[in-house]
Amino acid sequence: MLSALEWEALGLSLQVALWATLLSLPPAVGVAWLLSRTAVPGKALLEALVHAPLVLPPVVVGYLLLITLGTRAPLGRWLKEHLDVQLIFTLQGAVVAAAVMSFPLMVRAIRLSLEAVDRGLEVAARTLGASRWDAFATVTLPLMLPGILSGCMMAFAASLGEFGATITFASNIEGETRTLPLAIYTATQTPDGDALALRLVALSMVLALGALVTSGLLERRTRRWLGRT
Repeated sequence: MLSALEWEALGLSLQVALWATLLSLPPAVGVAWLLSRTAVPGKALLEALVHAPLVLPPVVVGYLLLITLGTRAPLGRWLKEHLDVQLIFTLQGAVVAAAVMSFPLMVRAIRLSLEAVDRGLEVAARTLGASRWDAFATVTLPLMLPGILSGCMMAFAASLGEFGATITFASNIEGETRTLPLAIYTATQTPDGDALALRLVALSMVLALGALVTSGLLERRTRRWLGRT
């Protein structure tokens, strides 16, 4: 049986991962479309910015969030004063950190799926009178579904394991931002915390592997449903 501390860390991790995935999905689809189907100025720069969290140290990403969205930063101060929204040292901040770190994985999966869609089908829909949006919603989007599901599961799994950006931006606050990775770190710094750390590691591995297996199953079943092997 899990202890109250373990249940708390598990619940916070699932909340962060779920909200990070849901909030990332709409912009991820839009960015994937821009990178795949348009020739907007500065496309190379946009692609570099999108994928930067993959190569930057997570602590650097967390620090950039801190100086951008912290209460002393212009944007963070504006959010606090006008919308009463404080991201630093909050669960919402942990969601933002996880979303930023997992965003490139989601964009990449969706983009690869989009690039595999036969553009001739979109052209055919347009010649039959469908608007650009109708062609996207009825032809392109369903064919992108395997990549969207795969991207969501990959982002969910990555959010479950996010540590560096979260601890830098949202801190390690028990009951508020102490997700599983942070709880593991705390246990390793606590005398006689080895047993707790080992249980949390095992729990994290089960969740991550479960998300990856689910991702593969969903992608294969969706491809079969769409008639694509």
